[in-house]
Amino acid sequence: MKVFRCLIADDEPIARQIIEKYIEDIPYLKLVSSCKNAFEVMEVLQNEKIDLLFLDINMPKFSGISLLKSIAQKPDVIITTAYPEYAVEGFELSVTDYLLKPFSLERFLQAVLKVQQKQQPSIVQNKISPQTNSEQKSLFVKSDKKIIKLNLDDINYIEAYGNYIKIYTDVMVLTSQTLSEFLEKLPDNFMRIHKSFVINFKHLKLIDGNQMILQNEAKIPIGKSFKKVVIEKIDNESS
Repeated sequence: MKVFRCLIADDEPIARQIIEKYIEDIPYLKLVSSCKNAFEVMEVLQNEKIDLLFLDINMPKFSGISLLKSIAQKPDVIITTAYPEYAVEGFELSVTDYLLKPFSLERFLQAVLKVQQKQQPSIVQNKISPQTNSEQKSLFVKSDKKIIKLNLDDINYIEAYGNYIKIYTDVMVLTSQTLSEFLEKLPDNFMRIHKSFVINFKHLKLIDGNQMILQNEAKIPIGKSFKKVVIEKIDNESS
């Protein structure tokens, strides 16, 4: 696996320390330098190969946005800031993700995974096992630093979470995969009932108005545009 050479730019010592610790916790990240202003960053970029820049916006004299505009060949950039108002401008400058302080290690990892997928699209990154026929009993997903085998019958439902999904069994597994991509790998007993939810019909207990109640008592909303198809499926299975 490729090791990503990282650079931190933040004028707050505590903020730098937190990101340094997060980088230390992820084995395929390597910290090259931790800078307190944009001028130090530019010097490092001139002399070192950097794959990923963690960039604060509100730095003295020369802001993170000004720095982004001045760099001709940028590494992948993850903005780390306490100011949400710069999000649109940041994404217009092609940043990979935008982390609002304080952020957790889990959220930090999600941002890093986006960079990893962008730079290494051919690697096995949270991909589903290619087996898709009716005999499929399990699949593998990558979550955090683990590859997890999931029994399909144990999956209650799946929830969209941006470019990630939450897979609910007895526990929740977070993996980098869109809901549509994931659904393509699943057998027919899984069905999308809402733009943000797929359920396993084997776990359906009852329908109450515009909600599906699962055997574990989870309540999943039925989207208006999906309701007709859902009713047709139930009618076909009960006939």
